[in-house]
Order: sequence, then C-alpha cells, then structure tokens
Amino acid sequence: MAPDAIARLSLGKRASRLADQVEQATKAELAELGLTYAEFDVLAALRRAGGPLRPSELTRSVLLTSGGTSNVLQRLVAAGYVEREADQGDARGRWVRLTDTGAAVTDQGMAASARAYEDVLAGIPAGAIAAAADALREIVAVTDRRRRR
Repeated sequence: MAPDAIARLSLGKRASRLADQVEQATKAELAELGLTYAEFDVLAALRRAGGPLRPSELTRSVLLTSGGTSNVLQRLVAAGYVEREADQGDARGRWVRLTDTGAAVTDQGMAASARAYEDVLAGIPAGAIAAAADALREIVAVTDRRRRR
C-alpha cells in the first residue's frame, strides 16, 4: 500500500477515535446534568441561533431524523427546557424556543462539554492542538466543498 494511502487511512481512524473519546467524555458529563447527547445538541443549536427555530431547522442543524427531533423536543418540553409556540404566519407551523431554565441548563452543558474536551486533551501541548485544528479545518473545507457539488 502506498504511503499516502496509509496516511489517509490513519487520518480517518485517528480523527474517528478522537471524536469517539470526546463524545464519550461529553456524554458522561452531560449525564450528570440529566441530559442526553441529542438533548444537549438541540439545546445548543437553539442557544447558537439566539432565537426560536422551526423543528425542521433543528432537524437539519443537529442531523437527527424528524422523528428523533420530535422525541427529543417532547422530552425537553416535559423538562421545561423548551417551549413550542404556534407560528402566527402559518397555522401548521410551530416555533421552538429555549426557556430561561433551558438557557441555564444549556450553559451548564456547555461548561460540561468544555470539561470533557479538557479531560481528553489534557497534557497535549497547545501548539499541537492548534496545528491539528488548523490542518483539520483545511481538510474539512475541501471535503465539504466536494460534498456540496
């Protein structure tokens, strides 16, 4: 096998392994808040948006199925973290927005996520992390452009 092929395989395997390590650490941190990874993902998407979103926008943003998004939203409504409201311009449409309690738990989830990253990446020099992030940014920019074609 050619060296460049081995490097490509190695890149994919290492990126996947690191992503899995961070995801597992994040899930453990979020569990202490009573949140699943998917619930936090939806809350974080709403927080980033800065205002209400339609369920379909959430589905696209967090890469869930519409049924998955609906299930997560039901749990978040029951917990008091989000509210659904009618779209005044479209009788069939709905908006989803964070409650004050939801915004607070999202902030706690963000801190938990940051702790997970810190734990996984502890002891790695900041320069190595920055270099890897820069290299991956460049690679993902190319692969994203190819996927949009």
